[in-house]
Amino acid sequence: MFVGHACLAFAVAAVGADRLGWSRERALGVAALAALFATIPDVDVVYGLAGVVAPAADAGTVPVESFWDAGNRVHRGVTHALPVGAVVTAAVWLVGRPETARRAAGIATLAVLVPVVAAVSGGLAGAVTAVFVLGVAALVALARRRGLAPGTVTGAAFVGLFTHPFGDLLTGEPPALLYPFDLTLVAERVVLSADPTLHLLGAFGVELATVWLALAAYFQVSGKRPTAHVDRRAVLGVAYAGAALALPAPTLEVSYHFVFSVLAVGFVGVAPPSLDRFRTWRAGVTALAAISLAAVAYAAVYLAVG
Repeated sequence: MFVGHACLAFAVAAVGADRLGWSRERALGVAALAALFATIPDVDVVYGLAGVVAPAADAGTVPVESFWDAGNRVHRGVTHALPVGAVVTAAVWLVGRPETARRAAGIATLAVLVPVVAAVSGGLAGAVTAVFVLGVAALVALARRRGLAPGTVTGAAFVGLFTHPFGDLLTGEPPALLYPFDLTLVAERVVLSADPTLHLLGAFGVELATVWLALAAYFQVSGKRPTAHVDRRAVLGVAYAGAALALPAPTLEVSYHFVFSVLAVGFVGVAPPSLDRFRTWRAGVTALAAISLAAVAYAAVYLAVG
């Protein structure tokens, strides 16, 4: 859901700003910032690099498996918690204020968060929080350089940090939404189907839907027509239906062969290979359409033969 987090936040912020009557540039600017804030909670997977460099004895032999085995030890913890998101959002607002005292209070709030988390959950969680705080600080600095108002930056932080955790309810373990409190808001992930393959396909469909939602929001704000950016080559994605017969049925636990291959179908949007073509909206939207058709075709064949 890495891409989905950013796209959902972008769509929410863009549509919200557009409804408020903001200019196109301002609406798209805050939407892009919200999308960046929505990616920050996943910096907690940085510890997964330790699994690639020095995999544990019980970790998978595949680098990707080793990465997730290590990263999941701290993933979806403190950086995904709603109380932490509230504290960080308040700190972002304070940092953006012109008053020196309030700005110092905001910086202090972000800084103090690291030792507090370390005291509650240990040094590893504290280190992850430090990376998280640095990421937030970098985005605030970027926003200030762009001349964005404190309220705009705070709104972007709120949208990004508060939409992110709910995008993780379909895959893996649910986030610790109420950390550090000993309360559980969601105990188990949302199951779309008892069939693990259909659940994966459903989760992948939700991810694609968020990307389409972000595109729809962009085109609404920019005034462009999305249909003008889709090439008929996208229908080639339907050919991926054969993969349902050739590849092992994917699940959340073993999905790399499906995810990588179906994403590769998107290259029909840039075929024949061309850097100039790759940079165009037409290539991106065509690629997304091809991937979407490929996923639907795969699911149809899976249901037919399963």
